[in-house]
Amino acid sequence: MSGRILELLNRNLQEVFGEGDAARRRAVIEELYTDDCVLYVPVGIFVGRDALDKFAGDLRATHPHFAYTPRGEPQALHNAGRLAWGSGPRGERPDYTGLDVIIRGDKSLRFMCSSIQWRHDASGCSSCARPA
Repeated sequence: MSGRILELLNRNLQEVFGEGDAARRRAVIEELYTDDCVLYVPVGIFVGRDALDKFAGDLRATHPHFAYTPRGEPQALHNAGRLAWGSGPRGERPDYTGLDVIIRGDKSLRFMCSSIQWRHDASGCSSCARPA
């Protein structure tokens, strides 16, 4: 089971949130997530594949040149896992970092929670939905 958790963490980072092509991103969401998946992020709670797809696409559009890079190895425990990551221009220091926590259903990703820490100044960043 831990092998599948590690796969879900890595593929979610690169092929869902890191994917700029909407059709490829949607195909991976269909493969990796349950119909009733739940995504918890600082800006809200999103339920279902359509909501996840819209959120991931909208987020990607704000920073199309950013790369998502794992920060350390993903970790699995039973049917859950976590992965720390950074995002910013490829080869540069991340503009923001985060930690994804997932819970797997039978075979697909059921729940994901992502916490984010920005490197921006205290005034906030409208392009990445950071509260001021």
